[in-house]
Amino acid sequence: MNSSVVPVSVKGVMPTVNGCAIFLGNDHKTFVITVDHSVGNAISMALNGVKKERPLTHDLITSMLMGLEAKITRIVINDVQDSTFYARVFLEMQNEVSKKIIELDARPSDSIALSLQNNSPIFVAKNVFDDVEDMTQILERVLKEQNEDSD
Repeated sequence: MNSSVVPVSVKGVMPTVNGCAIFLGNDHKTFVITVDHSVGNAISMALNGVKKERPLTHDLITSMLMGLEAKITRIVINDVQDSTFYARVFLEMQNEVSKKIIELDARPSDSIALSLQNNSPIFVAKNVFDDVEDMTQILERVLKEQNEDSD
């Protein structure tokens, strides 16, 4: 992986009035992507290892990939325009004849859910990471308030 991308992880999932705030970042910076409630719940369940009674859409996709012997090698949040983020999912498939790498356009929310379910790394294009607002202090404050409320 070249230096034009920055590795990140999911640092928190918080419900909001219009969906869920997904905090992504590293030791230097944290930013937020807002997603709808259903995908926010899927991300939260994947983060917490929650087992579901019936497969959800992301579970179905993961099962299909396993059946096809394909794996998600990484996701890259590659663009942001007017507060809308864009992502790419990279798949790899190999059979007895050849190796195939596929790059798919996807919503970042779905990409994040799939990466968590498949233990695949999450990256952000460096230009996107440099341009987003740092929300580290807000995340730290919210987590501190949650810890105080649970005490």
